[in-house]
Amino acid sequence: MDMNRKSGAKSYIAENIKIMPTSGIRKFFDVANMMEDVVSLGVGEPDFHTPWHASEAGILSIERGQTAYTSNQGMPELRDAISVYLDEKYHTKYRQEEILVTVGASEGIDLALRAILNPGEEVLVPEPSYVSYKPCVVMAGGVPVPVNTQAVNEFRVTPQELEELITPKTKAIILPYPNNPTGSVMRRQHLEAIASVIIENDLIVISDEIYGELTYGEQPHVSIASLPGMWERTIVLNGFSKAFAMTGWRLGYAAAPAEFMEEMVKIHQYVIMCAPTVSQYAGLEALTNERREDELSIMREAYDERRRVMVDGFRAMGLDCFEPQGAFYVFPSIQSTGLSSEEFCEKLLYERRTAVVPGTAFGESGEGFIRCSYAYSIKSIRIALERIEGFLKTLK
Repeated sequence: MDMNRKSGAKSYIAENIKIMPTSGIRKFFDVANMMEDVVSLGVGEPDFHTPWHASEAGILSIERGQTAYTSNQGMPELRDAISVYLDEKYHTKYRQEEILVTVGASEGIDLALRAILNPGEEVLVPEPSYVSYKPCVVMAGGVPVPVNTQAVNEFRVTPQELEELITPKTKAIILPYPNNPTGSVMRRQHLEAIASVIIENDLIVISDEIYGELTYGEQPHVSIASLPGMWERTIVLNGFSKAFAMTGWRLGYAAAPAEFMEEMVKIHQYVIMCAPTVSQYAGLEALTNERREDELSIMREAYDERRRVMVDGFRAMGLDCFEPQGAFYVFPSIQSTGLSSEEFCEKLLYERRTAVVPGTAFGESGEGFIRCSYAYSIKSIRIALERIEGFLKTLK
């Protein structure tokens, strides 16, 4: 195939893929990774190690030769453990056959959308939010409709916002809470408020709860699937990456009524076969070990301390900063600087060797904000804050 064809010649690339932008996060950090002495607050990945007992379980599975394919849906014992975990944590009941082990929660997003969407159907996508949602909707043949959440509402979705955007073509809503990049959470009363709109308009919910273990304060995460009338219309996505520091293991899961699950499994068995067997053994150990809650508490407390350092730091330098209640991100406003999010991040990187993510990487409503991860040591966070404060002084 001649890849040096003349201008105007036939293109072999699908149009919807050709016009799809690259990730705003990866595009930015490709530059940062080539520079020296850069302090980064950009990566959304735990700086903790996978618990050793979980890693050891993966190693033992290799040593014992337990490396063959598993069931398409995942090891039965792992799905049983996930079922118990979801019931204990979030009061949602799923049978073994209503759970699918995936290659990270990201695969679950793709499977859920492809299972439910017909061409041209619309999906409400609250923004700012994870960069993969809108591209996955497009690749599934759907039309993403942004729901621009506001700082004044602590970046929560409101019933009014949904009612204004729902049309006869609206099929589903993605619910990304606790939220990346804002750290916003939806408490029970906020979920109840939108649940009535969802039920009234017969929408499907794809609830991405990957940060469910990482909430701060006395109120734990509430799954919308636990509310009356919501279980039967909700696909819950979760995984091991954030809560168990297992990002590279690529292990997640979906839980949903059989009507959805049967179709998701059908897609999964053709394109993936099964999640990595070694990772499944590690995940089983992570979920069932008696030290699980202690390990989660240690991680949560460390993030909470860093969260407070970062929020206090931004406020002390004069930036408006919403206090996040979940995940491990802070989303301060830089509107007072007069710079766009992209300009701010680029100048900060080149002038102060500090990498953060422009809010626009997470949707147009992220303009005027930057995302900073506190999945870093206190020392690194303090150095980054000092550099950002120094940068701000040069703008006055």
